Amino acid sequence: MIPTERMSQITERFEFLEAAMADGAAGADIATLAKEYSDLKPVVDQIRSYQQLLADLGEAEEMLGDPDMAALAQEELPTIRAAIPEAEAALQLALLPKDAADAKPAMLEIRPGTGGDEAALFAGDLLRMYQRYAEEHGWRFEIIEEQLTELGGVKEVVAHITGTNVFARLKFESGVHRVQRVPATESGGRIHTSAATVAVLPEAEEVDIHIDPNDLRIDTMRSSGAGGQHVNTTDSAVRITHEPSGIVVTSSEKSQHRNREIAMQVLRARLYDLERSRVDSERSADRAAQVGSGDRSERIRTYNFPQGRMTDHRINLTLYKLDAVMAGDLDEVIDALTADDQARKLAEMGA
Repeated sequence: MIPTERMSQITERFEFLEAAMADGAAGADIATLAKEYSDLKPVVDQIRSYQQLLADLGEAEEMLGDPDMAALAQEELPTIRAAIPEAEAALQLALLPKDAADAKPAMLEIRPGTGGDEAALFAGDLLRMYQRYAEEHGWRFEIIEEQLTELGGVKEVVAHITGTNVFARLKFESGVHRVQRVPATESGGRIHTSAATVAVLPEAEEVDIHIDPNDLRIDTMRSSGAGGQHVNTTDSAVRITHEPSGIVVTSSEKSQHRNREIAMQVLRARLYDLERSRVDSERSADRAAQVGSGDRSERIRTYNFPQGRMTDHRINLTLYKLDAVMAGDLDEVIDALTADDQARKLAEMGA
């Protein structure tokens, strides 16, 4: 049973915000009020639906004592009683603490792990998988830093993804992705195991994370080109070192000004992620057991090409549709990860 007092507090706050916005909220930050209002509205809608069902139940049970209405009540009661557990479960999910970063755009970083050239080729496959997933959801996918191998693999790639609930959908992708297949570089037909690391970071605004300019060391250097006439002869590449954390970011587009913007964007995301990880660690004594813990060294998924299967080890989910997954069909696994995360949070709340 959901505490009545908690529902009342949320409803009263929502009604206060509604009135404040209607009155113009003199001296208040309208944007802040509007954001809180929009966040609370779906919760309050669930509360009101749940409370209406409880009221309908009470009325129907009273009607049982009225000979003229008893038959109607007996007809309505099974439907009402069946709807209440569903409404309560939906309300419990709505009441779960929200991740403030869920609605944010994301920075996606992919790097090859063990496996040499094959790992770099697999990193490229993962990049295309996420590009296709973004396309399916109508997101904007912009590669802002990319280094390729001679075979077309990925040494390192950083992408900026914007759209609706990007981080909420992709945050469980962080970790080590393992591939088992016969590499294109292998003539003997043997199955190799390689890996690539994926990091998904919520994009941070300046208001989310403060960076002291005195903590930064900014170096410019010559960008590496493709050779011949494409060699960059100006010192346009930028490397920024955040000395307190030791984080180093680089950007090597043609414009030095743009490189500074990109490098600062990536640095803010990494520092914001670092702070979120610190807070999460303090909040949970068993953080390693949580889905989406952000541990970059955790092996989260295996892509087995000979068997056509993908297995997510965190929730023991195996799908035998690897071709579809690599083509960007990730919703089934992401939905399962999200549901598992919600179940854990409900258990922690004692729901």
